[in-house]
Amino acid sequence: MKGEDKAMVEEKDERFDSAARSICERLRRPLLALPAGVKERVQEIRLRINRPVCLCCAGGTYFPGPGGRLTLKPDAGTPVTDRQDLEESFRNLCSYSIYSHENEIRNGYVTLSGGHRAGVCGTAVLQDGTVCGMRDVSSINLRIAREIRGAADALLDGLGNHIWKGLLLVGAPSSGKTTILRDLARQLSGGGRGNLKKVAVIDERGEIAGTYLGAPQNDLGCCCDVLDGYPKAEGILIALRTLSPEIILCDEIGSDREVDAVEQGLNAGVTVIASIHAANAAELLKRRQAQRLLRTGAFGNVALLDPNRGPGLVAAIYKAGDLLAQADGSPASDRGGGSFGLCGIA
Repeated sequence: MKGEDKAMVEEKDERFDSAARSICERLRRPLLALPAGVKERVQEIRLRINRPVCLCCAGGTYFPGPGGRLTLKPDAGTPVTDRQDLEESFRNLCSYSIYSHENEIRNGYVTLSGGHRAGVCGTAVLQDGTVCGMRDVSSINLRIAREIRGAADALLDGLGNHIWKGLLLVGAPSSGKTTILRDLARQLSGGGRGNLKKVAVIDERGEIAGTYLGAPQNDLGCCCDVLDGYPKAEGILIALRTLSPEIILCDEIGSDREVDAVEQGLNAGVTVIASIHAANAAELLKRRQAQRLLRTGAFGNVALLDPNRGPGLVAAIYKAGDLLAQADGSPASDRGGGSFGLCGIA
C-alpha cells in the first residue's frame, strides 16, 4: 500500500475509533475490534434498546459479530443494546454533563469531539406544549464525521465560475451533502480554487465544522468563520452584519425565516451555498419552501446527489431557471434554461 493511501486508511480508522469510544465499554470493544476495511466504510453506528447493534454502510446495514466479522442478519454473536448500555452511552456522549448539552438534546442530537454527531431518540419532556428536554433514551444514531478531501472536485469542475451564482445542494438523508459542503468550504476558503474567499459557515447542528470547545475539528480552510449552534436565519444575518463574507454556507435550509435571510444575503451581494432534503428534482419542486428558495435568485445552480452511486457523488447539475420552468409548466428556454453536466454546460 502506498504511503498516502495508508495514511488515508489510518485516518478513516481513527475517525471510526474516535466515534466508537463514545459508546459504553461493553459495546465499544467489539466495534474497535473490527478490521480496517470495515471501519472505513461505516457511516453510522445504531444503538436501539433491546435490539442488535447495527452498522450502516453505503452498501446496506450489517451486524457486528465475534472476531470482527459482519453479517447481513443478527445472530447469536451479535451484541444487543440494553437499557444500561444506552444510559451509559448517553452519559458518555454528553461528557457526563447532560445539562451543558440541554439545547442540543432538546433538538435531538449531541455534537462530539471530532465532529461526530449523535442523534438521540427518547420520550419528550414538554412544557407549555414545547419540547424542553428528553428522558428515557430509546435509541442513538452515531453518525461518523469523515473529511473527504476532494469530495467537491467534480462539482467545482462542472460549475467553474458559475459557482458564484449560488448553489443549492439537493439529496436524500445520508447522500453526502454535509461531506461536500465541508469540502466546498475548505477549498473556497483555502484558495484551492483561485483566490482565497471569506467564507462564513452557519453550523446550527455542528456537523460541518464539528466545533468542540470553540475549535473546529474539521478543516474548513484558513479564511473561514464558523457561527456554531446559531439558528440559520439568525446566523446568516449576523454574518452579514459582522463578518463581511463573500460566501455564506449552511446546511438543510428551508424555513420561511431562513428564506428571508437568504434574500437579504443576495441583496448584499453574497454568494450563498446551502443544502436541502429531497430525493430527486421532482420531489424538490413539490416543496413550497424549495420553490421559494429558487425564486429568490440566490441559487443559480442546483446539484442533485445520487446515493445509489455512493455518498457525495453528483448525479446532475441544473440551472435553477430550468427547474422553475418545470414547476411553472413553461419551456426551459423561457427562463434562459439549459443545464450543466459534470464537466460544464451540456
